[in-house]
Amino acid sequence: MASPLVSPLPPGILPVLHLPETGGDAPGRALAHRTEVLRTITEHGAVLLRGLGIDSPAAMARTAVALGIEPMAERERFAPRREYQPAVYSSSEWPADEPICMHHELSYAAEVPSFLLFGALTVPREGGATAVADSQEVLRALPDDLVARFARDGWQLTRTYREVGVAWSEAFGTDDPEGVEEYCRDAAIDCAWLPDGALRTRQRRAAVLDHPGNGRPVWFNQAAFLNELTLDPMIRAYLTDVYGPDSLPFNTAYGDGTPIPAADVDAINTAYRAATRSEPWQAGDLLLLDNLRMAHSREAYEGDREIAVILGNPTRLPGHVLS
Repeated sequence: MASPLVSPLPPGILPVLHLPETGGDAPGRALAHRTEVLRTITEHGAVLLRGLGIDSPAAMARTAVALGIEPMAERERFAPRREYQPAVYSSSEWPADEPICMHHELSYAAEVPSFLLFGALTVPREGGATAVADSQEVLRALPDDLVARFARDGWQLTRTYREVGVAWSEAFGTDDPEGVEEYCRDAAIDCAWLPDGALRTRQRRAAVLDHPGNGRPVWFNQAAFLNELTLDPMIRAYLTDVYGPDSLPFNTAYGDGTPIPAADVDAINTAYRAATRSEPWQAGDLLLLDNLRMAHSREAYEGDREIAVILGNPTRLPGHVLS
């Protein structure tokens, strides 16, 4: 039987599996095509399932199970989101007119999701695509000296939990300070309570890893996305004025604490832009990503947009956590 995959795949286009719109519920139809879905993920790192008819968070959860993906609870959340049901979330609640830059979900955590699923419940009037970029392509496009520095030192993330973003209790799933400290010890995170009650954390992670599936090196981090230089200049100036340059809600550095130069941040974001590919959402679509290989972003949009998200198959990567 001919494959429903659009082939040959044009450069810069997401692979799309056009599944039949009839013949059972979404989980059943996903299960029937599971082998092909997983083969496409292995080859391309991403696949858009079109015609599946995902219409609820519950349908998404059942479809994830049909595809062999184990949903995981989110910890160290960066942006606010709602939880529809256990381990099924809304997409990040970020202003519609501000795009979300390329990143690998939870690449700063000790335990990361191997897969991401996005389900289009409500499609915006304009924009709002979830774009992706292959981190193998990004790595090849980056300057050799930049890659060598990050490969040697890794990257460092500092967060200060105050009014901006999520509260530490939401990020860590507990309002018990001792519970937070225990989590941080297990995840190799330095944490300190500031005099005003704010929590500051600092963690060091590898920036370049070998993909556990194919052994190829991948650019796996959020060094540019969470760097102050990627912020809108007006927002950056406001946060610096309110909190001071050393107490921003988040910032990144090289693993040894050295600030990342603007030229390096620009080079990373340029490489992401060159590797970006996207497909406009259609209601009922399900986008499945290999999170260890594919970075993702969100375009600005107009109108209502509701995308459900599942983080799947938690894993601790060898060499990812640096002391």
